[in-house]
Parts: sequence; structure tokens; C-alpha cells
Amino acid sequence: MTDQKKIPQIRFRGFNREWEEKTLGGFGSVAMNKRIFKDQTSPKGDVPFYKIGTFGKEPDSFISRELFEQYKEQYPYPQKGDLLISASGSIGRVVEYEGKDEYFQDSNIVWLDHDDQVLNPFLKQFYSFVKWAGLEGSTIKRLYNKNILDTKIDLPLPEEQSQIGTYFEELDRLIDLHRQKQKKLLTLKKGMLNKMFPVSGSSTPDIRFKGFSAPWGGGQLKNYATFSKGQGYSKGDLVELGSPIVLYGRLYTSYQTEISDVDTYVREQKGSVKSTGKEVLVPSSGESAADIARASAVIKAGLILGGDLNVILPSSSIDSSFLALAISNGTPQQDLVRRAQGKSVVHLRNTDLEAVEVRYPSLEEQQKISAYFRQLDELLSQYGAQFEKLKQLKAACLETMFVQGVEYDISH
Repeated sequence: MTDQKKIPQIRFRGFNREWEEKTLGGFGSVAMNKRIFKDQTSPKGDVPFYKIGTFGKEPDSFISRELFEQYKEQYPYPQKGDLLISASGSIGRVVEYEGKDEYFQDSNIVWLDHDDQVLNPFLKQFYSFVKWAGLEGSTIKRLYNKNILDTKIDLPLPEEQSQIGTYFEELDRLIDLHRQKQKKLLTLKKGMLNKMFPVSGSSTPDIRFKGFSAPWGGGQLKNYATFSKGQGYSKGDLVELGSPIVLYGRLYTSYQTEISDVDTYVREQKGSVKSTGKEVLVPSSGESAADIARASAVIKAGLILGGDLNVILPSSSIDSSFLALAISNGTPQQDLVRRAQGKSVVHLRNTDLEAVEVRYPSLEEQQKISAYFRQLDELLSQYGAQFEKLKQLKAACLETMFVQGVEYDISH
């Protein structure tokens, strides 16, 4: 903002008029659907009925077509493009109404029924950083009509709103496109992990690379590896500059099949355990069995291996990246989940790992499988980086293209 004038830092060419401060109640009123009672709903039916718990998700209740048509005709009902707001639970969550036959829980799901002073695409972006009147610093768990109507908004002319709204619609489309790419690739990876490793009781997977047909071998992991532990060091030992270290929390808070670089460092102590580039790591403690029943291959030599790590060094017939994949999925992972012990903190020991049954093909086939999933992970990383850049761009645009002080959560 410049010299307290209501002018954004960046705007489209041809617009120079100062924005005008209004309240949402100055051009609209809060609307909601007619109340639906429990005995009017059913688990299956014609028209989805969204309660606050299913708002923006999959419905678990339905109403009859007859009741829907009657209430839609006689009582308030949103127009396509209206912005539905959660007034309880996750306060202020917004879902754009797309014009489908749907019904919404009264008082918990509302919308602003407004005139043409504001355009919905502009209003949608305003809602992403809105500070609701009367809720700042409050512990209130409900958004009342007064909170909505008393909320201030700085508005340009509708023509400028239209350009701003169109710009952010395209930006949101790109963000959603990259989000969908990630989801599709994650679904593909999950499916291929199921198909490229044998299911319990089988010696061959459903999908294999051309040229491989021999049954997979297998047995307890103790027959194909040696076991040790990481040593010393914890989160409290971290420094900004020092020797690179793998800490056990990394293995389940930011899981990777392969670890080559880290962003955590310590002052190296005498007797530290270091990687050779062939180890497979499994955390020995964590908050849940599912968190720690997974493995990562350290494919770079010279990284310090911190405490609370189970260290597996596979024999020359086992590719470490393949072993990390095999342990972290399917029957071996389920076995580890069962073996993990504890309540508030669960533990896995090397003796648990030794007893796990693993299956493996020839070293050449193992390496092809590892390379395939490495490519998938690299693509996922690229999509993730693009996704984060677009979110950062949106955050910067919201801050500079609107007059209000924007505090936008880029985790959206």
C-alpha cells in the first residue's frame, strides 16, 4: 500500500482509481438453506446433503428429489458461483458452488447473497486471507452472521475485480493441475508397488520387465544382511554448518526411498558411524508402527548415521534401494507393523528386522526395479517443486494485488 491510499502495489493497466472500503453487509446478506431434520435424510438417496463434517468432501446423507425441489423453490438456494462458507468446525473454509443438485446444512454452511458491487471470483480470493470481524484473538469456534456482515473489504470497480478474478482463476487452475499430476503419479506409484512385488504366497509379481521370468528367491532377512545401529547424536546436536547427518526422524517425517543429500549437520564426534553408500535404515522408534515400518537406502558414502537407527547392510546379491522398497511395502511392511511394540512410543529392533521375510529376483532385475521407482520419485519431486513455486507466486500476488494486508497460508 502506498501512503495509506487504498491502492495496491501492482494492478492491471488502465486502472488508477483508489479502492473503496466497505463492509460485506453493505452489499449483501447471509443466506442458508432451509433446515433439514435427521428423519428427512437417508444413507442413500437422490440428492446429496452436506453437513459440516462432509462439507467439501464425500456426502454420507441424502434427501429425496421431491423435498429438494420443494425447498429449492420456496427457500434460499445458492446460485452457480456462490461461495459457500463453513461457519463452524474449520471456520471460513470456502467451497464454490458449481450448480449441481446438492443441499447444505443450515447455519453451519452459509453464503453471502450479494449484489453486483462485488464479483465472486474476486470475493473468492478475498476469502483466502479475510480477517473476520470480531474473531481476531478470539477463541470463538463459530462464525456468526454479524462476523461476516461486519467484515471490511476494500473494493475496486467491478471491471478491475473481473481482471483480478480472472488472473487468479487461471493461477488456481495451474496450481490444481500440478496437484492433480502429483495425485495421479502417487496413485501410479502405489499401484506399481503392488504389481511389481509378489503378493504373499507367490514367487513372481504380476508385472515384470521384459526378459525376466525366473521365480524370485527369498527367506528371512538375516540370511542376506548384517545388522548394526547408528550412534549418538540427536536433534539437540544440530548446527548450521558441520558434518552431514541422517537423523531417525527424517525417515518418517520426510520419507525418501533413497537418501543422498541431507540438510542437517552436527559437529562430528569421535567414533561416529558413517555410511558406505550401501546401507538401508529403519527407524527404531517413533509415534506409530506405520511411521517406522519403512526403510530408506543411504546411497551416498560419508553421511553420519545418528542414534535410534537400525542399520542394515545387505549382501552383494541385494541392491540396497530395492531392499528399501521391499521392506517398506506389502507383506514385509505389514509384518514390521505387527512386530512394532509400545504405546505412546513404538519400537522396532534389529531382531524384528532379521525375522522379516523378503523376496527378491536377480540383481539385474532388482536394479531395474529400483531405477524405475527412482524415475517416478524424480518426477514427483519435479511436480512438487513446481507446485510449491506456484503457491509461492500466488502468495506474492495476493500480497501485492490487493489492498488489505494479506496473510496467506501457502499450505492450501
